[in-house]
Amino acid sequence: MSDVTVIGLGPMGSTMARTFLAAGHDVTVWNRTASKADPLVAEGARRAAEPVTGELLVISQISYQAMFDSLGEARLDGRTVVNLSSGTPAELRQAARWVEERGGTLITAGIMVPPPGIGQPGAYTFYSGPKEALDRHAGTLEALSAVTYVGEDPGLAMMFYQAQLFVFWSSLTSFMYAATLLGTAGVRPDALVPFVRELHAGLASDGPMGYIKILGEELGSGVYPGDDNSLHMQAVGMGHVVETLRDAGLETTVPEALHRLFARADAEGRGDEGIGTVVESIRKP
Repeated sequence: MSDVTVIGLGPMGSTMARTFLAAGHDVTVWNRTASKADPLVAEGARRAAEPVTGELLVISQISYQAMFDSLGEARLDGRTVVNLSSGTPAELRQAARWVEERGGTLITAGIMVPPPGIGQPGAYTFYSGPKEALDRHAGTLEALSAVTYVGEDPGLAMMFYQAQLFVFWSSLTSFMYAATLLGTAGVRPDALVPFVRELHAGLASDGPMGYIKILGEELGSGVYPGDDNSLHMQAVGMGHVVETLRDAGLETTVPEALHRLFARADAEGRGDEGIGTVVESIRKP
């Protein structure tokens, strides 16, 4: 099996190293706090005296600045650096140039599962950068998750990653608002769970509630039919949600922001169109 060096041994990095070990790979580990490597060394990993060891470096740190600090002035000739840290697309493009200047190749990545999901069915990771370099190491990286290549631009993996995270965070936050609202009337949070689960399943379906597919088509065409559900109606309804939350004594920052966005699109003269027309306001802040 191939060699891999894991740099950064927090919850994500440590799980990645263990997953590589379980898949039969020779694993070397390095962390700025050296003692974090101890459990992995006891499980069969090799401890590196310095981070640049081997051809494939897999980095899981809190930021791209941590990579700059950890690797320092070390040469990266002939090495492939796969970085799963968080950053902005602009930072990732800068990092790609930084690695290239040192003789290496950067593959940027965003893994779409928490540590317990690494190596499990359904896990996937967005990758971008030179495809030839990714293909050379895809067999090793598949131990962590499915390899999902999104393009040459080093910033694309992070764009996909952050797009998914935004949907994830906003969906969970809306559930917290909803559950808390019902809680003010003495309703247990778990009473809402079946309805929210059904709603999310419907949104992802091909049926009449399949708004993810519907909006994807509308955003692509630039046409937002509003015969059945106009944006004006949605804006009025969102205003009622804000009032209800406020009357219940709850925090309303996120719902108010959503109401302002709907109301702005309505005020811009698109109230007779469907909810997809909100994207036109998003595109022109």
